[in-house]
Amino acid sequence: MKPTIYIDGQAGTTGLQIYQRLGARTDIALLSIDPDKRKDPAERKKLLNAADVVFLCLPDAAAKEAVALVENPTVRIIDASTAHRTHPDWTYGFPELSQGQRAAIVQTKRLANPGCHATGFISSVAPLVQHGILSPDDFIPCYSLTGYSGGGKGMIADYEAETREKSLDAPAIYGLTLNHKHVPEMQAVCGLTTAPCFTPVVDDYYKGMATTVMLQKDAAAVYDALAGHYAGQQLVSVAPLGYTGKLYGNAMAGRDTLTLYVCGNEDRCTVTALFDNLGKGASGAAVQNMNLMLGFEETCGLTL
Repeated sequence: MKPTIYIDGQAGTTGLQIYQRLGARTDIALLSIDPDKRKDPAERKKLLNAADVVFLCLPDAAAKEAVALVENPTVRIIDASTAHRTHPDWTYGFPELSQGQRAAIVQTKRLANPGCHATGFISSVAPLVQHGILSPDDFIPCYSLTGYSGGGKGMIADYEAETREKSLDAPAIYGLTLNHKHVPEMQAVCGLTTAPCFTPVVDDYYKGMATTVMLQKDAAAVYDALAGHYAGQQLVSVAPLGYTGKLYGNAMAGRDTLTLYVCGNEDRCTVTALFDNLGKGASGAAVQNMNLMLGFEETCGLTL
């Protein structure tokens, strides 16, 4: 029998993107809810317990409520919210994190899909901590440029309105309290003792992300550590050292891969993760994790 999949919150940005990646596949069966019963607890509970894999594309509180509705012990959950990303009983869904992470994802029944900004930060920083280039005690500044789709339907509507505010023509720095909701997972997953100084920036383009960390480290040593860590990976790669052109936030739009660029010199460097905030930063990563959990080829349904 084909594995059955239910997307709870399919009408949202992430849910729609997951459906686009799964809708044409013949190796799975998608369960759907009557649009009139989308908020009917009994109908949702029935579907949540009938699926082999459930995607939760919901706000944090609603995701926790959905988990509580699952009584079938065989159901496997992929939560796209921030609700469980630092929970010790949930597996973090970045397969390239370490040698054992992919195997943990294959076995888990509760998976927390990474946040978009966190994906960019962790892809750069976690390997450097693991390989001794960075200390867990290092203070790490980071800024992350995103397209406006990262803000969901409300922000998309603001940016695409015919009579929108003139200020939306320019990049907007936000998260000025430095307590963005992705910071806890950045710190926890990388094993840092101090939270990074993280500043997100949203700009007037639909999708794509460029997350940059700034380090007082030799660029060559950083490159060697990252290139070694990601050798052989299909969805994360490291560009050749020495790139001196421009890095555009939308360069990876429409793809489910992530590329790291190390730039600088022997005294200091930057590492920039380029990827699609709706791809490897959200829905593409969720489908990658589902593939692993169900024993499918890891990149099935993804755009490389």
